[in-house]
Amino acid sequence: MIDHAHDLGAVRGATERLLDAVGKLDNASVGGASRLPGWSRGHVLAHLSRNADALGNVLRGLPMYASSETRDADIDAGAPRPAAEQLTDLRESADRFLAVAAEPADWSRTVTLRNGVTDSAARVPFRRWVEVELHHVDLGVGYELEDLPAEFVEREIAFLADRFLGNEAVPATGLTDLDGRTWSTGGGPPSELVTVQGPAVELLGWLCGRRDGAALTVAGGPLPALPPL
Repeated sequence: MIDHAHDLGAVRGATERLLDAVGKLDNASVGGASRLPGWSRGHVLAHLSRNADALGNVLRGLPMYASSETRDADIDAGAPRPAAEQLTDLRESADRFLAVAAEPADWSRTVTLRNGVTDSAARVPFRRWVEVELHHVDLGVGYELEDLPAEFVEREIAFLADRFLGNEAVPATGLTDLDGRTWSTGGGPPSELVTVQGPAVELLGWLCGRRDGAALTVAGGPLPALPPL
């Protein structure tokens, strides 16, 4: 059962950690390279701000973005801004999202996200939580996957495993962390099952494309190649 109110609280906490970190950056740091290929930290921050507004649009029943081209142009336009402007935009856009989420609503309704993807409105706060946590890591400012809340790590593994479930381009794959928790993903023949074991943080890093999987133990075949998110 999705608890959107709980997840909104988690978004607030993650946002405060992010704002605290960004508040310590100067203009040169914001203009420096992030861990995402081709993106500066300014690109990551502009994306986070526009994503907050976009998910607010989703909750209002509006298109998430006017178009993919507009989304990309807004990120590129916002990337070169100085640190103070980035911080203000990040804070104000986060506040706008939380204000929309505080409005009375039917959280069981289906909403439409980017590229026609649909989901329950109740999962939108978790999607924002994902954006804030993972892109905080992408900034490369000292916040690592190991710093993510344990609840987030477990739920994001489950979310990503479900995302690739049934995808025939990914072998049938069983995931197990060091605590014995298991997940299934992929869509290949069960007879060709690949098993992947390791720390939960390393499983998450591989699933979300932030780690290469070298710290994982693989049996039944090579480590599966995952489609881009």
